[in-house]
Amino acid sequence: MLVALLAAFKARSGDATFRIAADTDFFEVPELVVPSTATLASVVVLLAVGTAASALLVNRGRRTPLWLIGLFAVVAVFGFLAWAAAGETIPVIGLLGGSIALAVPLVFGALGGVLGERAGVVNIAIDGQLLFGAFAAAIFGTVIGSPWGGLVAAMCAGALVALVLGFFAISYFVDQVIVGVVLNVLVIGITSFLFGQLLSEHPESLNSPEQFSRLPIPVLGDIPVIGPVLFRQTILVYLMYGAVALTAFALYRTRWGLRVRAVGEHPKAADTVGIKVNRTRYTTLLLAGAIVGVGGATYTLVSVSQFGEEMTGGAGYIALAAVIFGRWDPVRATLAALLFGFATNLSGVLSVIGAPVPSQFMLMLPYVVTIIAVAGLVGHSRAPAADGVPYRKG
Repeated sequence: MLVALLAAFKARSGDATFRIAADTDFFEVPELVVPSTATLASVVVLLAVGTAASALLVNRGRRTPLWLIGLFAVVAVFGFLAWAAAGETIPVIGLLGGSIALAVPLVFGALGGVLGERAGVVNIAIDGQLLFGAFAAAIFGTVIGSPWGGLVAAMCAGALVALVLGFFAISYFVDQVIVGVVLNVLVIGITSFLFGQLLSEHPESLNSPEQFSRLPIPVLGDIPVIGPVLFRQTILVYLMYGAVALTAFALYRTRWGLRVRAVGEHPKAADTVGIKVNRTRYTTLLLAGAIVGVGGATYTLVSVSQFGEEMTGGAGYIALAAVIFGRWDPVRATLAALLFGFATNLSGVLSVIGAPVPSQFMLMLPYVVTIIAVAGLVGHSRAPAADGVPYRKG
């Protein structure tokens, strides 16, 4: 509907250019030049056909296939970009590569959220774990003089916040949502206080960590389109690829994963067969916190070279939305986090090319996408049965 409104109320003349090649590719891919008005009109027709097909499937009692939803989204975005970039050039490589880089903390946060909730603990404290991880990475990365030291410190910081969450939520049966929100506020207060008292006073010795540089992978990094986007990134992006695959494998293909899912679905039955429910929840939550901490390290070891107050900007809540949107599955949650990263980077790219979209809408775009995704695209998703329910033995 929004795309149709663009065509009706704000027609734009000129051609939109999509630059989809990099200088170091194996071979040159020509730029794609499309007429803005004609492309937008064609996209509106295609979206109408897709909407009609989806409505027909729903009327017949069938679900809209995932590929159709994905195709619908790609076509809609293409039409919007063709309209917004009339007379301008869209750097597709930069748009997609930047989206992955921005999505790194969201992906690690979503993986931590999936693990915690699969074990039956609602991890609202993702944002606090990201922020504390960024804080620890900045300090220890500076003191030790190595980004790897900062990365380990970030993992420990995330696990520490998770330990406090587990202490109250698992051992003392405190409402998990309340504990998570309080921890987020507490971490903001602690890091802001220490930033004002220590980091801002001694920036060279406490808040100037060495950053991870880009690490292009030979051969793979020279593949047109795919190479610059996926294989010319920092080591944390490559760790993200491995973390997603390893988490999915461990959760669905190992005995440990079976136990985690058991305590999240039916803890009493798991206890009956000898699984230590609360111990499993603790260890899973600590692992989840360490994973989220890696995402926090991205802010100070990749994005910027110092820690800033509240620098996560509520990214933990978007990661939590990705968990719900991804239906508590690590791969789907990762795709959702990448979607939110794309929305964030898109707002920046549109601002650079001078798109006729109000700056306020640019800032709102990632959050609008989050709301639409969680409210309208989740469908009949179901959280683990014991998610958020403390287990009392006996």
